[in-house]
Amino acid sequence: MKPYSGHPGYQKTLITVKIFYYWLNLKRDVVDFVARCFDCQCVKPECKNLGGLIQSIAISEWKWKVVSMEFITGLSRIVRKHDSIMFVVDKLMKVVHFILVKSIFSTTDVAQVFIRDVVRLHGVLKNILSNRDVKLTSEFWKELFAGLGI
Repeated sequence: MKPYSGHPGYQKTLITVKIFYYWLNLKRDVVDFVARCFDCQCVKPECKNLGGLIQSIAISEWKWKVVSMEFITGLSRIVRKHDSIMFVVDKLMKVVHFILVKSIFSTTDVAQVFIRDVVRLHGVLKNILSNRDVKLTSEFWKELFAGLGI
């Protein structure tokens, strides 16, 4: 057997075992073995529960109203000592702004960069989706609203 290939099913395994061996309750033992085989469980998972109804994603009414914001960190430093990239993706048009930031930026700095590079060009956004990054905490929202005068 190849690594992670699993068994070809209990019937083919039973036929192969019958060629070389025989004992009482052979079929039941082979069925139990194949059902409990760890490799088979890893390679051939069974979906017993249906996924449920498909949830459609709400489509934005206008571009640059719903965006996703993420960070790429751990890059090598360039001339201005930027070592991270903040990217903001418009969910409707799939247009991206790549903004150079430093990993040492505070949430205040990130909010100011966001206002300078995104809000200045596209206006106030309706939704901002994120991956719960450390810099996108309640402090970010306070600074963002303070910078917008809200």
